[in-house]
Amino acid sequence: MRKQRDDKLRYLIFFGLVIVLFLHAFWRYGILNQAIAYFMPSASAQVPVVDSGSGFVPDWSRLKFSDMIMGEGGSVSYPTDRGEETRIWSAGQSIADFMELGDFEDAQFSIEKLNLSKISELLDIDLNSLKLSDFGVIKTQTIPTLVKAIPTLTNKSPASIKAIYDTYIRVGVSPGGTIGNSLNNPKLNEVELGSAVDLSKYQLTSIPGIESASIDKFDRWQDTVIGLVPGLRDLPWSEFPALPNPDLSFIGKVDLVLRDIEANRIRSISGSYQEGFNVPCYQNNCAHAEMSGLGRTTGAQWISGKVQEVEGGFGILKAVNDGKEPTGRHPFGPAFKQVVWDIDEAKGEMQTAMFFRFCKTIPFVGRTCTPYFIGPVPFISYREQDPIIFGSPSTVP
Repeated sequence: MRKQRDDKLRYLIFFGLVIVLFLHAFWRYGILNQAIAYFMPSASAQVPVVDSGSGFVPDWSRLKFSDMIMGEGGSVSYPTDRGEETRIWSAGQSIADFMELGDFEDAQFSIEKLNLSKISELLDIDLNSLKLSDFGVIKTQTIPTLVKAIPTLTNKSPASIKAIYDTYIRVGVSPGGTIGNSLNNPKLNEVELGSAVDLSKYQLTSIPGIESASIDKFDRWQDTVIGLVPGLRDLPWSEFPALPNPDLSFIGKVDLVLRDIEANRIRSISGSYQEGFNVPCYQNNCAHAEMSGLGRTTGAQWISGKVQEVEGGFGILKAVNDGKEPTGRHPFGPAFKQVVWDIDEAKGEMQTAMFFRFCKTIPFVGRTCTPYFIGPVPFISYREQDPIIFGSPSTVP
């Protein structure tokens, strides 16, 4: 009996040793990693993606402002037509908390064409439960600009709408007659609703027609923070009036991802709108991904924005962040910049990030935007041999 137990123990020790040696060989020669990679999907993503056949594209139906979380904090002050503006953000915060509607005016989304009725219908929001203060655009309206946004108010009496009636009393205008009859009174032009009354005391729908007016009908709608439009932070991008299609004029594959030991890369396909998208990297640290594809695409380099900055921005806001932004490309249009961020050469993976910008339209000055330096917000992760969309231009050094 004892001999049987000893034999069984020897067999267990033997098989245990075989298994250890087997696993060691898997690890030592990379067989285990290859086996795992075989069963894993071809790409992992920080945002939900779909394979367009030409490259990975965000699943717009599952992409929301509230899910776009800042990886780093920061702050910036810059001049506007209303004085100096300061924006502050922190790591872990959603961009919906500090980015404004006007920052996306050039993004081809047409967010400003939405109205509260449409948003509430899509997200099942009870507008009757909200206050006027919940709709940030109302704060900067005067009575005349409010009527311009909601023309049906013209024939209403001030006394029939509590917030308007209280504003008339506050600025010293008689609430008699219709609202339209008193619009030429200069006192009504001088005071914004947010300064005249406490908007949190009034029901949002107490102003008839407010839910049907598109956002762009309201004066200075561009200055409203995204999170102060009820429901907009949680509205899937697929529900925006328009979405830019990915630019498929230039596509390829991720061939190799290489760390900062790489230096002086000159076949770059990354850069900025201002410097173009073939900005070479003349420095010792040029972490990048080498691409493959048709013609000269093979061997082209997308430099990591974590190690290289380029010129960005235009107008008076160009000076923000010393006029610099991480190098990258815009395969999904001007709403954000796609930047190669973290590179893991051992795993053959690269993580890209979204970077955003602030924009203003200043009277007598015109349109102006900062560089794309607001980020990083995790975007699509790629593995070697994954397809990738570069967008235009398609020039390769």
